[in-house]
Amino acid sequence: MLAPFEQPEAAKMTMSIGNIIQKARSELSVLTGLELSSTLMTVKDEKGWRVSVELVEKRVIPDIMDILATYEALLDNGGNLLEFSRKGIRRRMEAISEE
Repeated sequence: MLAPFEQPEAAKMTMSIGNIIQKARSELSVLTGLELSSTLMTVKDEKGWRVSVELVEKRVIPDIMDILATYEALLDNGGNLLEFSRKGIRRRMEAISEE
């Protein structure tokens, strides 16, 4: 029997993919203090939602030389950030490598 404040898993609030992406982008920007560039990937797996975004680590002139960092965030179905990590860096002019 569940305690009065617990909800069964199916009844817990889930967010749309758009809201998950927005939440991940916002959280990563606040935590890192970096400017958002683009969302690269969003996928649902057994651990939750994985969202990869690029953030501007360093602005350079010309902007094709900006340093971009790829971050991955893991969020639960309610949009709570569980973990994040930096996965790599590149110059804006370099192609994104597929892993």
